[in-house]
Amino acid sequence: MAGSHTAPPETLDRDLDVGPEDFQERHFYQLMTGMVIPRPIGWISTISETGIANVSPYSYFNLMGSDPFYCAFGSTGEKDNVTNMRKVPEFVVNIVSMDLIEQMNFSSGDFPPEEDEFEWAGLTKVPAAKVRPPRVGEAKAHLECKVMQIVDDNNTHIVLGRIVHAHVSKSVWKNGRIDPRLLDPACRLSGSAYAQLGEIVNVARPEWSALKGTPKGTALMPRIVKRK
Repeated sequence: MAGSHTAPPETLDRDLDVGPEDFQERHFYQLMTGMVIPRPIGWISTISETGIANVSPYSYFNLMGSDPFYCAFGSTGEKDNVTNMRKVPEFVVNIVSMDLIEQMNFSSGDFPPEEDEFEWAGLTKVPAAKVRPPRVGEAKAHLECKVMQIVDDNNTHIVLGRIVHAHVSKSVWKNGRIDPRLLDPACRLSGSAYAQLGEIVNVARPEWSALKGTPKGTALMPRIVKRK
């Protein structure tokens, strides 16, 4: 593909090999967000210096480590949440269940900084345990985080947060852990498309002690042991 303003073809007669410089920005964005799916949604709540709460969804979001526990999310543009974190470096990740998808989407609107998305979306503010921003009362799980770093690169802002507290509703707890079916998380696809959990499979992780000295290949590859 040649040219910095090339649009993606409608069909392919060969595999596609391109870089960001080969497409218009929006076209490479569509390619990227159509490829990395499904994505979890971080419904991030913050609070301003003057006490105005903000909550907005981000699908550039995931856990980043467990010793210690980290998560991160990316914002395209200096949105209110990122501005708030520069002054009050804390946030809450509210997990979006399918029954909250309309309120989540509504909170993504371009509200001015002085407006409270909790109020506009009809969401309940519940005090967090260890950070100042409120959590979404209707959400079934939350992670409270302290901002450790904000990476600014042109119009992209990546926030790295250390997880300091978790809250889980009893309604999604079963057999000593969170039941994914009960949590029913919304998953982001590309454009305005979202998805729900489908088939869940469990696959045993291989152990070198069992593989050492055996023929290489797929013969000993672990098979799906349980479908849900």
